Amino acid sequence: MSGQPNTRFADLFGMAGWSKGELARLVNRQAAAMGHPQLSTDTSRVRRWIDMGEIPRDPVPRVLAALFTERLGRVVTMEDLGLVRHGRAGKRQGDGKSEDPDGMLWAPERTAAVLTEFTGMDLMLNRRGLVGAGAALAAGATLSSAMHDWLHTDPTLRADAPVLDNPLHAEPAGFDRYEAAPIGSQEVEELEGSVKVFRAWDAARGGGLQRKAVVGQLNEVGGMLAYHHPPQLQRRLWGVAANLAVLAGWMSHDVGLEPTAQKYFVIATHAAHEGGDRPRAGEALSRAARQMVHLGRPDDAMDLMKLAQSGSGEELQPRTKAMFHTIEAWAQAAMGRGQAMRRTLGQAEDLFVSDRQDTRQPDWMQTFKDEDLYGMQALAYRTLAEHDPSAAVHAQHYAQKALALRTDGRERSKIFDHLSMASACFIADDPEQADRYARLALMAMGANSSRRTWDRLREMYRLTAEYASYPKVGELREEIREALPKPRSRNTGAAPA
Repeated sequence: MSGQPNTRFADLFGMAGWSKGELARLVNRQAAAMGHPQLSTDTSRVRRWIDMGEIPRDPVPRVLAALFTERLGRVVTMEDLGLVRHGRAGKRQGDGKSEDPDGMLWAPERTAAVLTEFTGMDLMLNRRGLVGAGAALAAGATLSSAMHDWLHTDPTLRADAPVLDNPLHAEPAGFDRYEAAPIGSQEVEELEGSVKVFRAWDAARGGGLQRKAVVGQLNEVGGMLAYHHPPQLQRRLWGVAANLAVLAGWMSHDVGLEPTAQKYFVIATHAAHEGGDRPRAGEALSRAARQMVHLGRPDDAMDLMKLAQSGSGEELQPRTKAMFHTIEAWAQAAMGRGQAMRRTLGQAEDLFVSDRQDTRQPDWMQTFKDEDLYGMQALAYRTLAEHDPSAAVHAQHYAQKALALRTDGRERSKIFDHLSMASACFIADDPEQADRYARLALMAMGANSSRRTWDRLREMYRLTAEYASYPKVGELREEIREALPKPRSRNTGAAPA
């Protein structure tokens, strides 16, 4: 018991709208359903959890996480409720006093448990048809500040996950976890192959159709990580966990579950760091930065990109550095910093060209090809064109180059290129060409589950207003209005630090 109020618990309790007596009864009922009929909680105990910072014994924190998850319609973990004994894990290294405000850090031995608990709760929301998007995003500065010291330490390489008294038993960390057991290299190889399959499906069809399958696979891997495996095998398992967590985050972002996506990116960063792969950890953070730019928060994206680049270590290959620079350039373009954006894109081009083809790229970089560099350049220039219309012609140039190379089935990227091209054409006062590319995007979007493509279409739709009197554009506007899905409210504000 800390003697201090548990503000995280208090905030979520207020959002849930229960009385203390109601919560006590729900805890007893849920615990009995989970096989703990002896548990007896009352109003005074709930008061001590909130007002005195008392942390109840297992299984009460897990029961509470499940109750709050169902009540609020979004993933709520024990970390979110402030019901985990952090020890050294919740502190900022250096002063030993300031607790991480957003629960983004945890002890190395808890990474598998956090991963499994969060995915279990996410699966529960999927099963019950809840939305799962009611949390707030942590600000980029808050997130990068919390993770800076931790990410810059040498990788823990905790390949020997905590050895349990019984190596064939793992303490359950959440719900909906598969019955896992120690595995061998063949199973890990199959898991690595499944990541490639999921990644290809996401690129072709969007994140909505396979997100639950990826989260379920990640949940299973979390169970496997609770066992003691040989160091090399354990590192590969952490790599699988990092890849799946990035993919789960990207798919969540793709369907508009923004706080859930951010949590997966943080989990991926932890998992990559556990496996000693600092470049992978940096790439996970770069995904969070791309999410921030998409949501109109480029300054937060810049904070995250600084951490992604500095925390990736000296192992970062030129092509990965080039990709990082394109994200940074996109953020600069969103802030109207044209000169800085052009300089950053020039650095990206130089790094991309300098990459030696005989150097084996990490599997998660296999899809950053010439067309992806061109596509990001087109997006950056198209974004800058909102501030400087003369940039539109450069956006058209790079979008055209990207589209000429889009032959590998990654339909979502092609949709984005079409939308960049259409937007640039509208800004460049070429509505006829804009109409053509906008229709190509619209035709492909019906078979894609990506909400991001619709978000980008809305940005383009705004540009059509100036040409609404043109018959073709007028018809296009009507078709877009009929096709657009109904907007879903989502909270993208920064959580208070």
